[in-house]
Amino acid sequence: MKKSTVIGALAALAQETRLDIFRLLVEAGPEGLPAGEIGRRLAQPSPTLSFHLNQLRFAGLVASRRQSRSIIYRANYAAMTGLIDFLTRNCCGGRPELCAPAECAAPAEPSRQRAAKPR
Repeated sequence: MKKSTVIGALAALAQETRLDIFRLLVEAGPEGLPAGEIGRRLAQPSPTLSFHLNQLRFAGLVASRRQSRSIIYRANYAAMTGLIDFLTRNCCGGRPELCAPAECAAPAEPSRQRAAKPR
């Protein structure tokens, strides 16, 4: 993935509403969601939603298709995987176990809280 593509994708995701839309579409799976359903779930008016969906589409993170009278949007999983790959390639000085999701790599939250309490 080219740096310019990565920068465009990260810039698109660096906005709260667009990040919420993208996460919702990732959660929805490859079937995607109609624009109206996205707007309803995120309480976004149509013009605002349309603007943000177009920004995500321009960045290559979202694809759309017409289904009857609806437009169905879905996450572009290949782009998402490419972005993650770019960010984690050559990661961790040859120790790939450090690149595991935070839940796996970080110590459990309660132990950090115990260490923070005065004795």
